[in-house]
Amino acid sequence: MGLFSFLKAAGSKLFGGKSEAAPSAPATNPNAAMEALQEAAEKNKAAALAAQVVSHGIPVENLDIVVEDDKATVYGQVESTAAKEKVILIVGNTEGIATVDDRISVINPEPEATFYEVKKGDSLSKIAQEHYGDMMKYPVIFEANKPMLTSPDLIYPGQVLRIPAL
Repeated sequence: MGLFSFLKAAGSKLFGGKSEAAPSAPATNPNAAMEALQEAAEKNKAAALAAQVVSHGIPVENLDIVVEDDKATVYGQVESTAAKEKVILIVGNTEGIATVDDRISVINPEPEATFYEVKKGDSLSKIAQEHYGDMMKYPVIFEANKPMLTSPDLIYPGQVLRIPAL
């Protein structure tokens, strides 16, 4: 369990633009109306994030995501540490999410992977050279980040990847 940081402005554009705000409420109590709108927007973001996790085929029992501003707290239970880390990355690599609070329990824990933030000019082979001393081990990183990565050539600055221990 822990708190993981991500680049808020980088990642998949799951939430769309600022136009996703709920319709305005009557101005009888502006503060209460704004709080209600904020809460509704955060519930919509949480539902979209949960749908994203499910769409990647990662089985999570009792998945629950709570969004407050740019922080997502993820609850649930998974079989492996790798599955937990993938859930964290799916949620964190979403534009508008700056931190992920991991509250996921793991049934069969294993050594945790290192998280690496992609920088301009990086490639999976360059990252493999840095972490493993062998650029030809890039498929290990690619496989560890499936299904979020669909091609070894499609990474972007600010994206966070799992680098498993060998």
